[in-house]
Amino acid sequence: LTKEDVMPEGADRLIFPYAPAVVAITALLIFAVIPFGESWTIFGEEIPLVISDINVGLLYAFALSTLGVYGVALGGWASNSKFSLLGSIRGVGQMISYEISLGLSLVPVVILAGSFSLVDIVNAQASYPFLLVQPVAFLVFFLSAAAEIKRIPFDLPEAENELVAGYHTEYSGMRFGLYFLGEYVTMIMLGSLLTVFFLGGWRGPLLPPVLWFSGKVILVVFFMIWLRATLPRLRYDQLMHLGWKVLIPVALLNIVVTGGVLLLVRG
Repeated sequence: LTKEDVMPEGADRLIFPYAPAVVAITALLIFAVIPFGESWTIFGEEIPLVISDINVGLLYAFALSTLGVYGVALGGWASNSKFSLLGSIRGVGQMISYEISLGLSLVPVVILAGSFSLVDIVNAQASYPFLLVQPVAFLVFFLSAAAEIKRIPFDLPEAENELVAGYHTEYSGMRFGLYFLGEYVTMIMLGSLLTVFFLGGWRGPLLPPVLWFSGKVILVVFFMIWLRATLPRLRYDQLMHLGWKVLIPVALLNIVVTGGVLLLVRG
């Protein structure tokens, strides 16, 4: 926080200072539709534990999550550095690739819940979490989310032995910190969404709903960090192969199987 904030010579003075904030702000805005628990009654007033329960909450969250790539693209381009530009190109390609599998993994969730509202999706898991009936979608979402946060083994956009520091090579001080803040906010946000979509949200016995939700999110984030600490970095061709030739076909097949099973069960 106290380091000098340097702007490189030749950098775009309009875009360079604000690009890091895009990643953090878009991730923070998604928390507006994430329900952290059931409503609380305080002095006779019912206080919902979600800022805005809109009927297209899933689409809102998915749309904003895709906007985070602009912070990576603009930061790399505005730095006037080849290392930054190459890192941003990698980052854009990676995020576009894994956004597709991320979105496809949520189609069975919408089919089962019959709604795009995140509160309705949690309520649809009153009997059992969707993880039990959609383990494939859960795995695809988890791997895609891990790739979205661009940490090891998916940290190709900032591979230090190839690109110095990737798209944030020229950043220092608080702006450099904003990129890392954005990555960890995104990690918590994606962990919260995974909890809502597959782990039953705030639902659970005995403990207060907020504690259940927080515990599930912490567990998901723990596994994301564990993944980073145990696996080596993939090559870029392996990264693209996993996204386009494994996760996307598996997600599409899962949609077909889910639709077929529901057609047979429900007639």
